[in-house]
Amino acid sequence: MTIEFLCKNYDASDKLKAIIDKKVQKLDKFFDDDTRIKIALKKGNTRSANDLYTLELTILLDSTVLRAEVTSDNMYNNIDLAIPKLEKQIIRHHKKIESKSKKFRVKELAIPQEIPEEEINEEKTLVRSKCYTLVPMSIDDAIEELELVGHNFYVFLNKSTDSINVLYVRNDGNYGLIETVV
Repeated sequence: MTIEFLCKNYDASDKLKAIIDKKVQKLDKFFDDDTRIKIALKKGNTRSANDLYTLELTILLDSTVLRAEVTSDNMYNNIDLAIPKLEKQIIRHHKKIESKSKKFRVKELAIPQEIPEEEINEEKTLVRSKCYTLVPMSIDDAIEELELVGHNFYVFLNKSTDSINVLYVRNDGNYGLIETVV
């Protein structure tokens, strides 16, 4: 496996990189040797003392991306939380990954005993549906509406482009905009 480290506002020590590398190598049993893994290490600029360090593990397969993101006050704990998240994703979605990627090792996948069978076969279902009329508005008006409703996203009809947009709150507290093109 090829491991790439990306650091943002954080200087990773060689000891931390070695520990992360050793723990990520445990995932080698699921993938071929030419699989790329990107590890992003970030230090957040928040006012609180907690939730300062973020570790993102991204596994790039042929047409599939597996990703786990963990934020806590200690980068060493993050790797211990991220690896089980990825293993759980791999086990839960191994049939989909198997059909999409040639880099996935099918015959060596053994389902661990710790994860109950019900959890692996658990299918997510649609439990609620909403319908509402899109009102043309500016991005500033959509931000106000988003803050009023208290959600982390808001769908609206952009007055200037006449297209459907999604406004969302990013992890850093700023806003993001998804614009549709038809």
